[in-house]
Amino acid sequence: MSVTAVKPEIDEVVAAIKEDGFALIEGLIDADRAAKIRKELTEVLEKTPEGRNAFEGFNTRRIYALFAKTRAFDDLATHPLVLGVLDGVLGESYQLSAPVGIEIGPGEKAQVLHTDDGIYPIARPHDELVLNTMWALDDFTEANGATRIVPGSHKWVDQRPDETTETVMAEMPAGSVLFFAGSVFHGGGANNTDRPRFGTILEYVVGWLRPQENHILAVPKDIVRDLPERLQELLGYNIHPPFVGYVDGRHPRRALERA
Repeated sequence: MSVTAVKPEIDEVVAAIKEDGFALIEGLIDADRAAKIRKELTEVLEKTPEGRNAFEGFNTRRIYALFAKTRAFDDLATHPLVLGVLDGVLGESYQLSAPVGIEIGPGEKAQVLHTDDGIYPIARPHDELVLNTMWALDDFTEANGATRIVPGSHKWVDQRPDETTETVMAEMPAGSVLFFAGSVFHGGGANNTDRPRFGTILEYVVGWLRPQENHILAVPKDIVRDLPERLQELLGYNIHPPFVGYVDGRHPRRALERA
């Protein structure tokens, strides 16, 4: 079964995430833009090794430190729809956690079903801690490894998926974006075609938790200084009220000032 798209309206997307654990928006960027980003990142992918374990995928390449390597996602990370949905799901304080380009290669096996907030030792149920956006830069199909999701599993407390658990496939054309809660069980699908499929996850986490990737080290200051202020904040140069994240008693953005 495939996922049904919803309208690109903040309230409708937030409602779908709260009810089902995910929401699919088709064509948030046009296919030409998706193809341009795909082409731009080809050189980066050529220098990227395949995964080191079954979770990463032995036939999958992952671009970490994404915002150190491309400007292609600067405006998408701060897209008005994305920020509005984040406000509705995570509240007003959040940051990027694990932005990763993911190319699932031919022959890759299906990833184990998992939750992205499972890395934090916080008992379920809890308020949402993580929200993901998966941007499709190729057409996502069941055959080439579209993301599998267990609808409603964000509401589970002790239950975990097994071989009998039903999933839906997030099939979507290039340029679409899939929102899914960090508490919903999901996993990359198997790629049974002869071509890779490429997408990029921009994962966000609430402002009081440590993000998966240390962006302060991953993205050089010389790059961050030239980024829009909102993106700087999402990369960690921000304060979670009242004062979590300060540097020498001051706002961390002051650390970007040139001497």
